Amino acid sequence: MDKKSPEVVELRHRIELAINRKLKTPSDFDYLTRKVWEEMHETISISTLKRLWGYVDGASKTRNSTLNLLSRFIGYQDWDDFLISLENENDIPSEKILTQHIETQHLKEGDMIEVAWQPNRHCHFRYLGNRTFFVEKSSNSKLKVGNTFMCSLFVYEEPLYMENLTQEGHPPIAFVVGNKSGLTLLKLTKSTEDESSNQE
Repeated sequence: MDKKSPEVVELRHRIELAINRKLKTPSDFDYLTRKVWEEMHETISISTLKRLWGYVDGASKTRNSTLNLLSRFIGYQDWDDFLISLENENDIPSEKILTQHIETQHLKEGDMIEVAWQPNRHCHFRYLGNRTFFVEKSSNSKLKVGNTFMCSLFVYEEPLYMENLTQEGHPPIAFVVGNKSGLTLLKLTKSTEDESSNQE
């Protein structure tokens, strides 16, 4: 399962709620590893957790065995049981996760997304269609006005994963912003009327 999928993002969110702790530092991941052992007598490595939370680079896919273990840690039979619970909650499909988020599939060309992350980074992205965004404004960031990238999902307080980031004179690359603390601002401004969604 792709670690950037809405379902995996929701699993991470619920684990943090269960332990009443955001996973942002090495000691946080060590704490979760110990909690899993104390409650389930099963081991999960700190490096696996760091990759799953995007704290360090790693494979884009997460093993089902890892998802099964973490799902059981928060009270489900396994990963499939967790997915079924998402589908059943409020009779909404699993992609309608509870965490504050913006899904690219629901955007229209011209929609604007404003994001911020630590330390003091701030950007505006204009949606071009086909999962592609144009950097309209950038402050204190390696992203520059005119850059383009692809993205399927923006999640508040989670890292932002970009694909095919294109900067003048350089080949496209994968890029992550807010790797340690996630997005501190996530705001959508629709291209028509005054419709807006603000998640701060």
